[in-house]
Amino acid sequence: MTTSQHAPATVWRNPWHFLAFGLGSGAMRKAPGTWGTAMGLLFVPLLQMLPAWGYAAVIVVSTLFGVWLCGKVSKDLGVHDHGGIVWDEIIGIWITCWLAPAGWPWLLAGFVLFRILDIWKPWPIRWADRQVHGGLGIMLDDVLAAAGAWLLLQGLALFV
Repeated sequence: MTTSQHAPATVWRNPWHFLAFGLGSGAMRKAPGTWGTAMGLLFVPLLQMLPAWGYAAVIVVSTLFGVWLCGKVSKDLGVHDHGGIVWDEIIGIWITCWLAPAGWPWLLAGFVLFRILDIWKPWPIRWADRQVHGGLGIMLDDVLAAAGAWLLLQGLALFV
């Protein structure tokens, strides 16, 4: 993700921009990715009401849609991976919390793990962030960070 950038006025007028900016959460001046992750976390308890396959289906469809959405909005704004585009963080927290034990402590643990990996970007996340472009590139580094956070969260659940 690029460094902090001001949210364009189109976020409030264009429904695609509003969605990519996480229902406006990505328009926050400080830490838009963290705010976008928090927005996505609000939906996790609803997703957890679905059977595991249903939750997984939502993730797959939302990720594929996100490749198109993030690519479109990025092109519209003329900025690759504008800091306010947080659809990728929303999907990232959904992936992280898939099959997580019930309860807010587990969701908060997933939140922290995902944010750490998304911000630090260890290999191969950093590689994907730098080498893959367009909507796929915007989504891929967060999907990889989420996969790592998911593994850590599942490992933690095994030992607690």
